[in-house]
This record gives sequence, structure tokens and C-alpha cells, in this order.
Amino acid sequence: MFKRGSGAAADAFARILANTGWLLGGKGVGAVLSLAYLAIVTRTLGVADFGRFALVLSAANVIKTLVSFDSWQIVVRYGQPHLAAGNGDALNRVLRFCILIDLASAAAGAAIAAGVILFAGPLLGLEPDMGLQVWLFALLMMITIRSSPTGVLRLFDRFDSAAFAETMIPVGRMIGALVAWAVAPGITAFLLAWAFAELLCAASYWFLALRVGGPQIGSWRAGRALDARAENPGIVGFLTATNLQTSLSSVGQQVAVLIVGAFVGPAGAGLYRLANQLANSLTKISSLLSRSIFVELSRTTAQGTEALGALFRRTNRLALIAGAVIITLILTIGRPLLGLIAGDEFLPAYPLLLMLGVAACIDLAGVSYRPLLMATDRAGLSLRISVIATLLLLGLQSALLPLYGTQGAAMANILSSLAAFTMMGLASRRAVAIKD
Repeated sequence: MFKRGSGAAADAFARILANTGWLLGGKGVGAVLSLAYLAIVTRTLGVADFGRFALVLSAANVIKTLVSFDSWQIVVRYGQPHLAAGNGDALNRVLRFCILIDLASAAAGAAIAAGVILFAGPLLGLEPDMGLQVWLFALLMMITIRSSPTGVLRLFDRFDSAAFAETMIPVGRMIGALVAWAVAPGITAFLLAWAFAELLCAASYWFLALRVGGPQIGSWRAGRALDARAENPGIVGFLTATNLQTSLSSVGQQVAVLIVGAFVGPAGAGLYRLANQLANSLTKISSLLSRSIFVELSRTTAQGTEALGALFRRTNRLALIAGAVIITLILTIGRPLLGLIAGDEFLPAYPLLLMLGVAACIDLAGVSYRPLLMATDRAGLSLRISVIATLLLLGLQSALLPLYGTQGAAMANILSSLAAFTMMGLASRRAVAIKD
């Protein structure tokens, strides 16, 4: 029998803190390096060219997010029973099934990227001779999807290895930015730097995943990958729901940059992206907590309502404290940090940083909601809420941008985050209350 304050929930919460600590350690290195490489890029390109650079990155990320699946959640959710039963071959088929999904996503993304560049290149501020370069960058973004090896590392509770692999993104960008700045400063050179970082990170993830999994992930020739569908009932529906939800939430943010660019031009998009990136850097704990929480909630659901509710309440309190701390940091050091990183010409982005930071902290306060709904077989409900929140975000941006410019776009983020927080919170509390 579960006892409050001990046992399952306490152990799970301790693992959440430990795993988040590993992820934060890696992100801490990344945060420091990101300040340095952002300073190099912004000061080298200036507001207008940085805006074009931001639009290209946003377009590539929109396509990648749209076609990619959160296959790591499949590996964790459906791999756990096979791992516990010692059935490595069945686990391997789940992993290969996810790899097939990732490869199909990459092919679809490459085709979509070609269409976007061909028909919407001028809207992104691309010069005629940049089309091929941007497509190659987008293609590389597609083939470096690393969700499957991420799932292996999280399945084996090797968040330390995942944190190391994740640091290869900022390390690669820092190295690439320095080389680009010294050799051929310009948009193309910095795109090559970002592409190098993606390759380095993907290679690190696969190397560590194969080393950690070893013989426990079974034979790569045992059966067909598509056999995983029959062996794991519900896997296709779960995969579809997680993909649509992740795509909606991420694409909504990336499309927001493109909408801003369409209304106010590359310079305004650059200011908005910089503020959004800094706000997200300060609230990175949200996504890190979400990853750790999902793994533990998936395990705790089998231990009863009391254990699940206790863990849910603990994670909520932690998220509220973290949100309050981050808002304080944005109010006290946000403006000096912005000037230090990007220079005085980017200081008009501070009000955007403040508002986007508030929106991100609202998301942080509800960081337990989505993992809980996913772990309790309510992926469809979570998806419907994400659809409403994303449509609300894009609709509010379209309405407020013409009236208030980029600050209207930032205000739309706050309002949509509040709506999502309220809906997700009500659904999550009901899920805990009625779960058997």
C-alpha cells in the first residue's frame, strides 16, 4: 500500500529531481555558450540580416516539427514492459519502428522544404542564390532527427548521457560561429555552423544510445519493424496524438515568428526571435521537467491514484517555485543581459522579452499537466486542448499585430498560455480524481 511522504511518489520525485539536474547541467553549459554565440551572430549580422537568419531557422524548425514524431515517448511508453520482461527483441522492434517513422519524416520534410523555398522564398527574405543552401540546411535538420536514441537513453534512466549529447548543440554552434566569424561572416556561414552542430549532436546521441542499450535492446534482425504495431496495441494512435500535439505547440511558436516577419519585416522578426530565444533560455527548465516527469508518471500510474496524485502535487509545487524565480530574474537582469549579448540596437526587444518570459513561466507552472494526461491514456484530450490553444495563439497574433505590432504578438502568447494552463489544469485534476 502506498504511504504519503514515502515509497513510490517520494522515490519517483527524487528521480525527477536527479534526472532534471542532469539535464539542467547540460543546459547550463548550453545557456552560457548560447549567450556567447548569440552575441557573435547578432553583432556580426545586425538587426536586418539577423532577422533573415531567424526567419530561415524558423522555417526549417517549422517543417522539422511538423513532420517529426516524438518517438522517444513511444520507446519509453511501450519499451518499458518489454525491458521488464527481458524481451529485448520486442524492444528492438519498437525501436526500429520508431526509426522508420523518423526516416519517413525526414523524407517528407525535405520535400516540404523544397516547396517552401520555391514558393515562399521571397517572403523569408531569401536571395535567389540562397535557395539551394537553405534547402540543404533544412535537409540536414531533417536527417538529424534524434528522438529514437533519446528514447533509449531515457528508457534506461541515462539522463546523464542524454545531457552530454545535448550539449553538443551549443558546443557545435559555438565552434561553428567562431569559425564563421573568422573566415566568412554571413548568413550562409552561420547556417553551416548550425548544421554542423545538429550533426554532432545526432552522432553523439546514437553512439551513447547503442553503448547504453547494448545487448538489452535485442537483435536488429529479429522479426520486422512493422510487427511492433501488432505487438503493442494502441501504439499508432499514441504516436499520432503525440506527434500532432508536439507539432501544434512547437509550430505555433515558430509560425509566430513568420507571422511577425510578414507584418513588420525581418528587423521586427529578428527582435521578436531574439526575445523569444532569451525567454526560452531562462525557462528551459520547463521542457526538462516535462521529459523527466513523463517517464516517472508512466511508471507511477500502475501504483494507484494516491501515488499518482502525490507525485503530481509535488511536481506542481516545484514548477510554481521555478516560475517565480525565473520571473524575478527577467525583471532584474533581463534588460542588462539583452544589452550585453546583442548590443544597444536590440534593447527595444526588452518589453518583448518580459512578456514572452511571462508566457513561458505560465507554461512552466503547468508543466505536469500534459505528461499526466499522456501517461493516463488521455492523449486525445491533451491534443484537443493543444489544438484550441494553438489556434487561439495564431488568431490573437493576427488580430493584435496590426494594432500593437510585435508587443501585440507577445501579448497573444500570454493569453494563449493562460487559456492552455486553465484547460490542461482542469483536465489533469479530473484525471487524477477519477483514475482507478
